[in-house]
Amino acid sequence: MKQILIADDDLSMRQALAESLESCGFEVETAENGADALQKFQKRKFEVVVTDMRMPKMTGMDVLRGIKKISPQTPVILITAYGTVKTAVEAMKEGAAEFIMKPFSLDDLEFAVRNVLVTNKDAEEGKIEEACPAVTEIITRDPAIIAILQLLKNVAQSKSTVLIYGESGTGKELFARYVYRHGNRKNMPFVAVNCAAIPHNLLESEMFGYEKGAFTGALQKKPGKFELAHGGTLLLDEISEMDIQLQAKLLRVIQEAEVDRLGGKAPVPIDVRIIATTNAELKQRIEEKTFREDLYYRLNVIPVKIPPLRERGDDIQLLVEHFLNKYSHINEKPKPALKKESWGLMQNYPWPGNVRELENVMERAVLVCNSGLITPEHLSLEDGLGARKAVPAGKTAQAAADPTMAGEDKTLRDMEKTIIFDTLNKVQGNRTKASKILGISVRTMRNKLHEYGFDMADDERS
Repeated sequence: MKQILIADDDLSMRQALAESLESCGFEVETAENGADALQKFQKRKFEVVVTDMRMPKMTGMDVLRGIKKISPQTPVILITAYGTVKTAVEAMKEGAAEFIMKPFSLDDLEFAVRNVLVTNKDAEEGKIEEACPAVTEIITRDPAIIAILQLLKNVAQSKSTVLIYGESGTGKELFARYVYRHGNRKNMPFVAVNCAAIPHNLLESEMFGYEKGAFTGALQKKPGKFELAHGGTLLLDEISEMDIQLQAKLLRVIQEAEVDRLGGKAPVPIDVRIIATTNAELKQRIEEKTFREDLYYRLNVIPVKIPPLRERGDDIQLLVEHFLNKYSHINEKPKPALKKESWGLMQNYPWPGNVRELENVMERAVLVCNSGLITPEHLSLEDGLGARKAVPAGKTAQAAADPTMAGEDKTLRDMEKTIIFDTLNKVQGNRTKASKILGISVRTMRNKLHEYGFDMADDERS
């Protein structure tokens, strides 16, 4: 099990990050400040360090520098709410593996951790499945998806480029990994690059690498993603977001099978199988002059369109059962059932966020349902305009005002707040009973309520 160290001076953020990564199968240890993080790092081995940028006394950059002095190979992910391109460039030059801007989703965090793991030493040694514990199964009984899987299995042994396109949330990366697992490169590296997440002025050095002294701060040679994927597979996620000038260099790499590091004197030969994904219509991007037509035809050797969930009606029930089992197990709760009305809503809902949205809805439903039966209110589905449905009569004012009832994606903090208030309402505000139900101490309950701005000192029941 991969061990992750998290450094953040904000207790609620530290706990949210830890719980998120633990649910993904990682072993997590936390540190309340930078000095604490460095002390813990010296005592035991961690595969990845995640640190907030702004902390008192010792900043995230200080933690990054300290980690690199102890273990230059250990990837460090920096998180900040005050990021600028200049800050990101500085962090990358100091050796940061990823730079995440707040607000971010738990999917973004998991992706970043998995990405740095597969591009680190484990990737070079081919230990990809161990380094990347993400769910890799594709759950379906839809004829179109089954046909796609058969096609991908047939072409998996070749070196031909695969272009996977479809709406956001359809699981394009899972299909890319399906190709990888069924190919003859499955014991070699699988390296994923999110073209939309890396700033344009950093993407070139990240993709192609650089030599020591190539620019100010380049203190040592760094191989790019292509070199890290040598002999294996390179996933270019959201390829449509790549800067058009960099597209020309990517085209040359594909044509010549070699990369030029920044500051390098000679090209480096590479052998990489490329899989690209996009949720944009690339032909439209070509017309808009934001995507190169010649690159499109280089990538579009084996095009695969993943249908949206609304066209996979038979799969909804399978996926619902899967996610109910998953999140009931993670949260150590009995698996709830769905009311008939809930099933009807889910079957008729258009699922604009596709499988990712369905998973989020099921996770939330498991967390907020304490009766063993998921009602339509627990689903909180969006209407066609993207707004949350009205809060049903009988809901408390606190629940009605809760941010989890709004149209934005939910954070772990939002869900935590909803669960606490829902439980308090059920026990008429008795914090001792609510704490026992939730499996936390009364002190923790008191601290949480204080965080949310609720002072119940005058109505102490515990």
